[in-house]
Amino acid sequence: MAASRSAVRNSTKPKPNPSDILQQFTWEGTDKRGVKMKGEEAAKSENALKIELRKRGISNPVVKPVSKPIFGAAGKTITGQDIAVFSRQLATMMQSGIPMVQAFSIVAGGQKNIRMQNLLESIGADIASGTALSEALAKHPIQFDALYQNLVNAGESAGVLDTVLDSIANYKENIETLKGKIKKALFYPAVVIAVAFLVSAVLLIFVVPTFQNLFKGFGADLPAFTLMIIGASDFVIAWWWLIFGGIIGAIFLTISSLKRSRAFAEFVDRLLLRVPIIGEIMKNSAIARFSRTLAVTFKAGVPLVDALGTVAGATGNIVYEDAVMRIKDDVATGYPLNVAMKQVNVFPHMVMQMTAIGEEAGALDAMLFKVADFYEQEVNNAVDALSSLIEPMVMIVIGGVVGSMVIGMYLPVFKLAAAI
Repeated sequence: MAASRSAVRNSTKPKPNPSDILQQFTWEGTDKRGVKMKGEEAAKSENALKIELRKRGISNPVVKPVSKPIFGAAGKTITGQDIAVFSRQLATMMQSGIPMVQAFSIVAGGQKNIRMQNLLESIGADIASGTALSEALAKHPIQFDALYQNLVNAGESAGVLDTVLDSIANYKENIETLKGKIKKALFYPAVVIAVAFLVSAVLLIFVVPTFQNLFKGFGADLPAFTLMIIGASDFVIAWWWLIFGGIIGAIFLTISSLKRSRAFAEFVDRLLLRVPIIGEIMKNSAIARFSRTLAVTFKAGVPLVDALGTVAGATGNIVYEDAVMRIKDDVATGYPLNVAMKQVNVFPHMVMQMTAIGEEAGALDAMLFKVADFYEQEVNNAVDALSSLIEPMVMIVIGGVVGSMVIGMYLPVFKLAAAI
């Protein structure tokens, strides 16, 4: 019977009217004081916007649709930071009492990214037709994952959507900041390797051959170290296309394998956790994301077992994702959360103890927020320490590469001078 009532509701739900979709226009006109005014806003059509402008006292309005760029007309890819900014804007407007449809229209009108603008206009049109916000977001799972949808659904069910949206905004901002720190931590070692490779390639291709021509007139045997550098130079000059092509191919193959093969992605995640400094940053990041995501979902009223199901994918590491799914199974059979966490053996003792205290005190979400704050600060400190360590390391690596080649090239000169 419930299923039939649901089917009736779905069948009688009004479908979005294409004419209700807002478009972006620029306008110019003169106000009552004779001052020229101009602006840009969304409307259903040019005529609708002209009528609205005349109501505001703008005479002789000239309305034109916003022109789309020839190149990149589809706009930039929607990033997590875009969703975080949108979440904050929507939360602020909802708390200010602005109707949701109007809030989406305002936020969409301020977007410079055409893809983001179209996304918000589509969601706004669905809401205007009577669709719930969680259902409208579910049509765009790439931008709004299951966690986002579940939180919004919980807020709608409890009648505290504005409060939940504020929590989502805080959550997205913290998570995006944490992701930025992780990218920064992984970027530094990559820079050292890339700079060392580039400097070596320049010296081997352009500098060493100059010395090689000079040595031909010596008529004496060259030191072994010098011969080794000359041999490396000859190899790079002859096969540079294969070397560069192999490096680029390896990078693309690695990225493709990470996306397509879960086993390979798990191998990389386990390997990263064992790398000194980087591994500690990755581990603390996963714990921070687990704690903050679970705290937000639990605070929003999502049942713990359901919350753990959506939290698993938010950890950012397959090792911790698998661990959280095992925790979910144990909790579903009746184990307390802290006991289930002990079984997977990936969480520090402090995290399990604070979780146990939170469960006993009935303040699990508050305790998890404190855990998240602590480990996010640990990540910040580790990344700052890594950046301080990388700066002298870059100088040492470059100095070592350049110094070795300079010594190798000047050894024959020193040998000749000693013979004289």
